[in-house]
Amino acid sequence: MDASALRIFEAVARLGGMSRAAAELNTVQSNVTARIRQLEARLGVALFERHARGVSLTPAGRRLLPYAARLVHLLEEACRAARDDGTPRGPLRVGALETTAGLRLPPVLAAFAAAHPAVDLSLRTGTTCELVEEVLAGRLEGAFVCGPVDHPDLAEETVFREELAVLTAPGVASLDALVRRGEVRIVVLRAGCSYRQRLETILARRGVPRPRLLEFGTLEAILGCVAAGLGVTLLPRALIGPVWREENRVAVHALPPAEARVETVFIRRHDGHLSSALAAFLACARPPATAQAAA
Repeated sequence: MDASALRIFEAVARLGGMSRAAAELNTVQSNVTARIRQLEARLGVALFERHARGVSLTPAGRRLLPYAARLVHLLEEACRAARDDGTPRGPLRVGALETTAGLRLPPVLAAFAAAHPAVDLSLRTGTTCELVEEVLAGRLEGAFVCGPVDHPDLAEETVFREELAVLTAPGVASLDALVRRGEVRIVVLRAGCSYRQRLETILARRGVPRPRLLEFGTLEAILGCVAAGLGVTLLPRALIGPVWREENRVAVHALPPAEARVETVFIRRHDGHLSSALAAFLACARPPATAQAAA
C-alpha cells in the first residue's frame, strides 16, 4: 500500500474535502481524487461518501483512518529525527491549556524565542481532553495539561503547580452559602476542560450533582459573566489579575488544600522522538530546580 496515498486519504478525512486536502498538500484536486479512487480500488471498498458539501467517511474509511493517521505521524517523525543534528531548528508544535498559555507561558515563550530563533514554534490552546488526543495522534509534539493523565502511551512531568479558587460575584459570602440557597450555576469552558470537571466534583461533594451550565469560549467572557452574577467558576488564583481584585469585580473563595492544589504536566508520547527543539523548549519551561535535575 502506497504511503503517499494514505497521507492523501488522511488529509481528505481530516479536512472534509478533496479541494481542501489538495490545498494543504500543495497539489491539484484531480490528483487527490485520482489517488483516493486508486486506494479504494486497491482495498476493494469505498472510503468516502461524496455529497454536495464535501465528503464523509464510510464505515470502512473510519476503520482505516487511525492507521493512516498513525503512519502519517510516523513518517513525519522519521523525517524530523533523520534531520535532527542536535541544533534546535525547524517547526515545533505544542499545546497548552488556555489558563497556562496566559498565566505561565509568556516568559517561557519569550526566553525560548530569544535563545532559539531558528525554531518556528506554534502553540495551540485547548482543553485537557483535546490536547491529549492531539498528542496521541501526533499532531502535537507535546502539551501542557491538567495532571495527572496516567495514559500508558504518554510520558508526563510536572512543570507548574497551581492553587485553584472558586470565583463568584461580589457579595457572595462563600460557596457553601451559595449552595445552601440552591442557586448554583457554573460558568465554564466547553466539555473536556479539567477545571470544569473538578468544579463539578467539588459541587457534587456539597450536594449539587448536576449544576446548571453556561459555556463560553474565552476566559475573559467567563470572568465577565461571573462578575455579572451569572454563575461561579473555578480558576487558578494567580490568574485573577489586580484589576479584577482591586475593583471588587469578583469575589475569590479559597478551597481546602486537597481541592485547591493542581499540577500542570507536560505530556508527550513515550515512543516519540524527543527533538532538539522540544528538548530546548522543555529546558526553558521547567522550574530551575527541575531543570537542573533533568540536566
